[in-house]
Amino acid sequence: MRLALSQFDASIGDLVAASGAIRQAAADAVEAGADLLVLPELAILGYPPRDLLLREEVVPACEAAVKALARELPLPALIGTPRRIEGGSRPISNAVALCRGGRIEAWHDKILLPTYDVFDEARWFEPGTTPLSFDLETAAGTRRVGVLVCEDLWHAGDVPVSRKYPIDPVGMLVDQGCDLVVSPSASPFVAGKHVRHGRLLEAAADRLSAPVAMINQVGAHDDLVFDGGSCVVRPDGGLAGHLPRFEEGFTVVDVMEDRAGKPGSMPAVEERFHAIRRAIADYVRRSGHRSVVLGLSGGIDSALVAALAVAALGPEAVLGVLMPSRHSSEGSRLDARDSVERLGIGSAEIGIEEIHAGVDRLVDPVLRRDGDGLEGLADENVQARARGLLLMTLSNARGHLLLSTSNKSEMAVGYSTLYGDMCGGLAPIADLYKGEVFEMARWMNEHHRRLGLPTAPVPEASITKPPSAELRPDQRDEDSLPAYEHLDAYLRGRIDHGRSPASLSAEGHLSEAEIERVERLLAISEFKRHQATIVPKLAPRTFGRGREMPIVARWRT
Repeated sequence: MRLALSQFDASIGDLVAASGAIRQAAADAVEAGADLLVLPELAILGYPPRDLLLREEVVPACEAAVKALARELPLPALIGTPRRIEGGSRPISNAVALCRGGRIEAWHDKILLPTYDVFDEARWFEPGTTPLSFDLETAAGTRRVGVLVCEDLWHAGDVPVSRKYPIDPVGMLVDQGCDLVVSPSASPFVAGKHVRHGRLLEAAADRLSAPVAMINQVGAHDDLVFDGGSCVVRPDGGLAGHLPRFEEGFTVVDVMEDRAGKPGSMPAVEERFHAIRRAIADYVRRSGHRSVVLGLSGGIDSALVAALAVAALGPEAVLGVLMPSRHSSEGSRLDARDSVERLGIGSAEIGIEEIHAGVDRLVDPVLRRDGDGLEGLADENVQARARGLLLMTLSNARGHLLLSTSNKSEMAVGYSTLYGDMCGGLAPIADLYKGEVFEMARWMNEHHRRLGLPTAPVPEASITKPPSAELRPDQRDEDSLPAYEHLDAYLRGRIDHGRSPASLSAEGHLSEAEIERVERLLAISEFKRHQATIVPKLAPRTFGRGREMPIVARWRT
């Protein structure tokens, strides 16, 4: 049995592009002698369509597009689409159409609808009840093919959540004598998830005594990155074929042969790099921008974001803006200029002293009515917001997309300034803890030639000097925060895995007093995170859509 797998990248809602990609995949499949073409989950519309599904015209247009493809395609194909259904509490299903003989012959409606993390499929879809299985004529004779969609196969086993479904779709196919089970999927990237997928596929193939083919979406859509990596796993655990990660791909696989070998594994830092690069490139392209702008301080965060932007878009599409203040050190200015030279990007320098002094002069009479003048945190935030104002002005005037340079550690404890360094249309590293920022910078420097960068992209001084916002004299992050090594360990347990302060306290990362302060900072910074820009998801829990927390709550541990 020869199976064609196609993971293509089309924007959500672009039915014309998706239909064209499916037609091309079908033509390639026929030329390669395939018996069946399989595409990712909701291939015609893209995943996740979210409330686009609630627009009256959307689902009928998808159905019409799939019906037109069914009339044209020269071989049997499984095409993911939403479809209207009768009965139940919701009028739509997340379906796969079996297109054969010029018509839609049968349907599979996704049975397990995830409602955790970034998923809320029960909001839109009615679940199916039984998997589709059908006979397929091949050169080797008639073969039985079963269909499962994404969660039907994963059963929440690929994520660190507790979900006990009362239905087991894989078990429903065990007794049907399938020669192959295919699973159109749209599973968002999380570092390390690909390895878990491999184990689950091996277990499913062993349980079904049949090869299992997983066809995953590729490309970034808003806050989610899909890494492809489609593959066919045989019952003995061998790979019959696979497609690359983070790239479009097409292949035809003899499902009973073992020719592929296993692809090399990626360390987590490399996975995250490819995910962020894809997130930047696709968001810029899909949103209609051609270039980006960011502030360059000479620190590690902005240096890394600039390097990632160049890796995603090329140096000609990146503008770095130096905005020194009265507190900026000469070393930081030199490091920022070093970033510009290493990356070959456009640059500008605009000092903020006039804005800073002007705001001080304007508000001083008001502040003096009931206390001291502009000082402390308010004075520091004026500087950050002056920079945000300048960057947004350049963004508006020249059409650059502004990239925020905040990292996850800062976002967690509120050390990013609202309407200042949090300004932007995309926050590429806001799901990287500070230690992971340093790790990625070192990794990019070490592997710069493989990444297509002529020289190490991040200045060594930006990596080695103590982190500082440089908003007051001799300021360092560790003057007011625990060492990032210890802070990150605590935050990772607390945010990514939902562990309690008591259990984390036993590990000794932070003292009781530090835990109390960090917990308070986490709580009072929630309002900032609700106003933050888009954060590409890299971790099990990411600030944004998948972490629904109350802004004002009385809960204190």
